[in-house]
Formats: sequence, C-alpha cells, structure tokens
Amino acid sequence: MHPNPVFHTGDRDRNLGYARERGFGVLAVCIGSAPVMSHVPFLICEDGETVLLHLVRSNPIARALKTPLEARIAVSGPDSYISPDWYDVPDQVPTWNYVAIHLTGSLELRPVEELRATLDAQSALYEDRLLPKTPWTTEKMTPAALDKMMRMIVPCKMQISDVDATWKLNQNKPDDVRLRAADHVDGYGLGHEVQLLSAMMRGAGMDS
Repeated sequence: MHPNPVFHTGDRDRNLGYARERGFGVLAVCIGSAPVMSHVPFLICEDGETVLLHLVRSNPIARALKTPLEARIAVSGPDSYISPDWYDVPDQVPTWNYVAIHLTGSLELRPVEELRATLDAQSALYEDRLLPKTPWTTEKMTPAALDKMMRMIVPCKMQISDVDATWKLNQNKPDDVRLRAADHVDGYGLGHEVQLLSAMMRGAGMDS
C-alpha cells in the first residue's frame, strides 16, 4: 500500500464494498522461500468478515492448507500513467494513479460438503449482474458432469483480519490541477479502465 496517508481515504465499508464489487483478485500465501500466488474469483460474505473461494485441488496453495495459513488477496481497480505535463503547473514528476484493496486473514480448507453452496453463491453473484439473461445455475449441469468438476476443486474460507486500501487519485493536488489531469486520463490514459479512473479522480475532492 502507498505510504502517503492522503491516499487512504476509504473506510472499511467502502473498501470492502469495492472489493466485493470486483470479486476477483490475486491470492498470495507464503510457502517456502517465496509467496505463491493464484488469480481467483471470490465472494465477500454479507457480514464483511469472511471470504469464500475455491481452488483447483492441485493448486500449491490448496495442497499447503493442511492447517490454516495467513493469506492476502490483492484486488486491483483502474489505473493509469499520469504525465506531469497534464497538470499544467511547473516542477511535477510522472506518477501512476490506481485503486487497490488488500484483504488479509487466515485461509483454511472447508469440508467438501460446503463446495456446492460456495459455487452457487459465487455464480449467483455474477449471473445476477447479467439480467435479464436467465441466470446460469449448477442445476443446468448433468449430475455426472457436476460431480466430475467438483472433484477437481476444493472450497476455502478466509477470515478477514485486516482491510487496507490505496485510492491514489491526485487528492494531493489542487482541484483545478487534479481535474485537468482527469481530463487527460479520460482521453489519453495508459492503463486499465482509464475512463473509470478519470471519473474517480474527478470525484476525489469530495472524498478528501
């Protein structure tokens, strides 16, 4: 996370809400001499205290979960390079604006009996966003195919102990300077979801 506290403007509910909306991140666990990472979809429960996810049974993280392990899920939002010329003020330097949420906690394997409910809850979260399409459910699969697929994965749960976030949106700049940069991000940004980042930058003055 960025060390400047001005970029840590989101409270726990806002940070969890954004991570829940994204629903995808990088799961990292220290195993041996280096972290092991997996890109995973996940579901934050309504209580805001637990994360549900599943892993392929052969995943090194799944194999290491003989006992619970400390883990972190890094969730990335929009990002873009920021040219100092976009500020139209002197003595500026290049930077990168971005949104990132880190969820830290204890990760454990769950009984296989919980897998179906985990899968159903995850798919429902995403399918509901595709309405009016009729939602896909596991009921659409034949029992044999569903059973074969479920034997390949395991359910996991992470108990959240800490939520940290960086909302780096040029809040440290005067409003007119930040808005000029936001306009350029909208038109010329280099990164991911630059129009969304531009909109967030425009609203950052209200978050500070």
